[in-house]
Amino acid sequence: MSASPDRPDRSELPVLVVGAGPIGLAAAAHLLERGLEPLVLEAGPTAATSVRGWSHVRLFSTWAELVDPAAEKLLAPTGWTSPDPARYPSGGDWVAQYLQPLADALGDRVRYGARVTGIARAGRDRIVDADRAEQPFTVHLEHPDGTEERLLAAAVVDASGTWATPNPLGADGLPALGERAAAGRIAHRIPDLNDPAVRARYAGRRTAVVGTGASAFTALAALAELAGTEPGTHAVWVLRRGITGSTYGGGTADQLPARGALGLAARKAVEDGHAHALTGFRTTAVEPADGGRLVLRAEDGRRSEPVDQVLVLTGLRPDLGFLDELRLALDDRLQAPVALAPLIDPNQHSCGTVYPHGARELAHPEQDVYLVGMKSYGRAPTFLAMTGYEQVRSVAAALAGDHEAAARVELTLPETGVCGGSGRYDEAEVEPEAEQAGGCCTTAPAAPVPLMPVPLALTVLDNPSGGGCC
Repeated sequence: MSASPDRPDRSELPVLVVGAGPIGLAAAAHLLERGLEPLVLEAGPTAATSVRGWSHVRLFSTWAELVDPAAEKLLAPTGWTSPDPARYPSGGDWVAQYLQPLADALGDRVRYGARVTGIARAGRDRIVDADRAEQPFTVHLEHPDGTEERLLAAAVVDASGTWATPNPLGADGLPALGERAAAGRIAHRIPDLNDPAVRARYAGRRTAVVGTGASAFTALAALAELAGTEPGTHAVWVLRRGITGSTYGGGTADQLPARGALGLAARKAVEDGHAHALTGFRTTAVEPADGGRLVLRAEDGRRSEPVDQVLVLTGLRPDLGFLDELRLALDDRLQAPVALAPLIDPNQHSCGTVYPHGARELAHPEQDVYLVGMKSYGRAPTFLAMTGYEQVRSVAAALAGDHEAAARVELTLPETGVCGGSGRYDEAEVEPEAEQAGGCCTTAPAAPVPLMPVPLALTVLDNPSGGGCC
């Protein structure tokens, strides 16, 4: 391909990284280490916009598991001080002490307010074969003021995550009838009950909590705690399946004590009368009730009692719309790369049994395109930050032509996995010696039980079908 002002040689073009979250920024650091020039496009106004959305929660992962090695090397000359590797940061700590400094070290290689709206091969839609692999990628983006821009890139690393696309309330994967109209009373995030305005929405009210993963357990326990000081606070726990011996997880037998503690906290909320369960309830519609309340209707015709708020905590899904002109090979169930899907199937794997993987498993028919981080897992709930760091190390090596390094496994996970669950920001931080008894994650004290909101990009997310990992 001959170079021209409109079509420069691909070797002169940057590698596009979509998303300035933990994995996207790590990808940029690895690309630089390999002598490749990254360009990180972030839709939000700052680095790690999604992480800032749960800055009040504390992680179950220690700092040692949350700092990428290549990123640490990039930060070292800036005077950056590495946090205590044995401590557990909050989301806000992660941003302030690592992610924003890393973005700052990358400088103008990170562009904010740049929402990617489409990626294709320059001059080729997805049908055209002729000279396809030789063409650069054309990237369309939109700025907050509505202006549009077109860029060219040598390769694409999509680390945009899934935080912005939570699963809807409808049990069939579609929004329930009336869900959009009732959006003012439906939330898809665990509420921060330390925020007075948020607290007022739930205090003394009835809330439907839909889901059976870590986020749902956290919400149930948090609402039960709120009920202790705010009479009338109650949760209606909506489960698509029945309650069995495994519904609450492994309890005290769980290899990950913090995960087990979450299930015990949810069980206690029910046993103490702060929540009651609607089992086998597959929501198809949301109907208005007196006083601005809502009623959920199931596919079998049953209706819930009126509730004031609904928390839909049924997992996340990838946004694939802007990749539509690229030739991707995705598993028809998980929407993950076909070679990766069997390794992360939540029916077979938890966080400790997902084999470390890289460019080979993440490859697509469209050469030099990689989905990494949480987005690479599609709808699977077992993603870990350290796994994402290994992904981008391998991808950067592959793009640099070092296929031996790309194929090499440079990550070893403990048998129980390195979990990225989280606890509330106001919980006491676990002392380092507590790690010795609990493996990778915090040991659950007798009281209070630590809660575990589940943020994006570092943690294992809820399985919409009721399973999940850490």
